[in-house]
Amino acid sequence: MHIAPYDNQNNPIVDADDPTVPLNYFNIVKLKNGEAFEYQVPGYETCIVPATGCVDVDVEGVHFAKLGNRGEDVWDGEPEGVYVPVGAKVQLVCVSDETEVFIAGAKYDKLLDPFDVREHDLVQYGSDDTKTHRKIKHILGQKQHDKVGRLLVSELFTVGQGGWSGFPSHKHDTNRLPDETRHDETYNFRFKPNWGSGLQMLQREDNEPGDAYHIVDGSTICIDKGYHPCCVLPGYEMYYFTILGGLTQRSLVQFFQPTHAYQVETIPGIKDMIAKFK
Repeated sequence: MHIAPYDNQNNPIVDADDPTVPLNYFNIVKLKNGEAFEYQVPGYETCIVPATGCVDVDVEGVHFAKLGNRGEDVWDGEPEGVYVPVGAKVQLVCVSDETEVFIAGAKYDKLLDPFDVREHDLVQYGSDDTKTHRKIKHILGQKQHDKVGRLLVSELFTVGQGGWSGFPSHKHDTNRLPDETRHDETYNFRFKPNWGSGLQMLQREDNEPGDAYHIVDGSTICIDKGYHPCCVLPGYEMYYFTILGGLTQRSLVQFFQPTHAYQVETIPGIKDMIAKFK
């Protein structure tokens, strides 16, 4: 479940048909000025999001110039993205000094049209008092619902230093509408300053002991099932790039852990947050 940071040399960190999260795909591509990278993922729609730097993107002859406007880290500027249809051939060319690019994917079987996203959809919720204050920047969110198959892509930021995210604890590992959908989920974490760290919990059953993973800058977490809140140490900010891929539909239906579900009523703005994962 926890993949420690390593030099993936532009090879997928979560490849197609991954045994833990088969509905997800994830790659990190690092390039210097003028360098190019090509990819094609049959059976998966993808989304290109520069974490830093700027790239020109070509999707089967459709050109998207100067994607990305961030500087040295994910806190330095706002996210932009390009949606790539299932199995399309893509070329990225670095047009800044260097770039780090996230490529998110979800399994899908229909061919749609490529498009770019230059403005994200912002949701801010929680509070300092409840230690749950955070921002969510949706790149492929509710506004793109009719243009995307089953892929949801967002960036999540803690507001201030320390605190919890993904609480009240929830899961989405079983298709049983209207109560829950099966969505595999993959995260990539960053911390500010980058020597910060945090904790990813995974509780398989309500009121039963679970597992915990020490997450550091660059950690990847793959969530197949269970309740999964996370937290960051006091004095540090946390970011995580979020990929959700649905089994039968794009809209996410979270099932809140029965023990903690009442806290949905105690955290400001959380119902608006839930509504945006469509």
